[in-house]
Amino acid sequence: MKQVVLIIGLCLATTTAFAQKASVTGAERISRNSRGNFNEARSLINGALEHADTKDDPKTWFIAGQVEDAQFNAENTKQILGQQPNEPVMYEALQNGIPFYMQAYELDQRPDARGRVRPKYDKNIKGIFGANHIYFLHGGIYYYEQEEYQKAYDLWDKYVEIANLPFMSDTKAAAKDENYFTAQFYAGIAATFLENKELAIKAFTRAKDAPFRQNDAYQFLIWEYEQLRDTANLEKLYEECMNVFPDSSYYMFSLISIYLLTDRDAKALEMLNMAMSKDATNAQLYYAIGSVYESSQSLGDIEKAESNYAKALEIDPDDAINHSNLGRIYFNQAANKLNEANQITDVNEYNVEKAVARGLFEKARPYYEKAHQLNPDEKENIMALRGIYYNLEMDDEFEAIEAKMNINYDE
Repeated sequence: MKQVVLIIGLCLATTTAFAQKASVTGAERISRNSRGNFNEARSLINGALEHADTKDDPKTWFIAGQVEDAQFNAENTKQILGQQPNEPVMYEALQNGIPFYMQAYELDQRPDARGRVRPKYDKNIKGIFGANHIYFLHGGIYYYEQEEYQKAYDLWDKYVEIANLPFMSDTKAAAKDENYFTAQFYAGIAATFLENKELAIKAFTRAKDAPFRQNDAYQFLIWEYEQLRDTANLEKLYEECMNVFPDSSYYMFSLISIYLLTDRDAKALEMLNMAMSKDATNAQLYYAIGSVYESSQSLGDIEKAESNYAKALEIDPDDAINHSNLGRIYFNQAANKLNEANQITDVNEYNVEKAVARGLFEKARPYYEKAHQLNPDEKENIMALRGIYYNLEMDDEFEAIEAKMNINYDE
């Protein structure tokens, strides 16, 4: 009886294994028919992908890929003939085939019992990947226009991955051309729309070294790190950008801003002086150095701030900010002197100090008037002039600027 049971068990196992191989054959037959029932083919092959007797056979996985490729080709043929394909079905099948082919390729490279590697499907897989490669780019564009950004990202990302596969290195698909760089960059754009910072950072980190919209790639990457308030990576990026774009002052000033925000004023000043040695006619550099000396707790020096602001104004007299910077130096000194005077009880001493304050307000006046002339809507200049005219007892000017201030605020 036991022998009979054993024989029956062996027959059942053999029958099951045969059935799975038959399923693979059936799926293969359907995949050769452009009008085949691809869902039926998938149903047949799915069991074989899991069965012990067929799951390690590269043919099983290759046929699973062929089923997807057959559906892709059926829809793509319509497109070639000028008919309307079902694009979601087409691009889904295109993408679904990749993991099957990748597993088939891996199994196909395994040595046999004698240690020999005799692949059967590698050329076919390379050919399919090469022929279909461009459609991953097209599919990404299709989904991007539909605002389905995750699917757009997946297809563009897969375009890049295929180009970088080692076994594709000797094919046209491996070319690092405009299509490749476009897929890299726009994968990052899609991730940005998804508000997936991890994905966007990954994509733009990959894209930033390419000669395609390189500055934009860095800008997007910087934006993502800014949203995360990741100053450590921002600092590294700005340092990198200064090497990649040596003529851009934006990255230098951004890095300096980080130094200032993190109380590294000396480091900021060192960088500014280094830049000054290369371009001594850059008004922005003098402005930045003046700002450090004006605001720094450790390096504060009003006289140096004044001299640098004066140099910036000399170089660029048409910039309202350069005028208001100098005006602010004198205005703040005047305000401080006036506060000191108000603490004095002796009338003579009070009058002396008040006269000094008045002289500083007078010194600030032409700078703020010019700044206001160049930028009439800047509220800081209007408020400063109001204070100046009030302290200089310039009644007509005071009334005019106060009226303008009220109008400006009402707006």
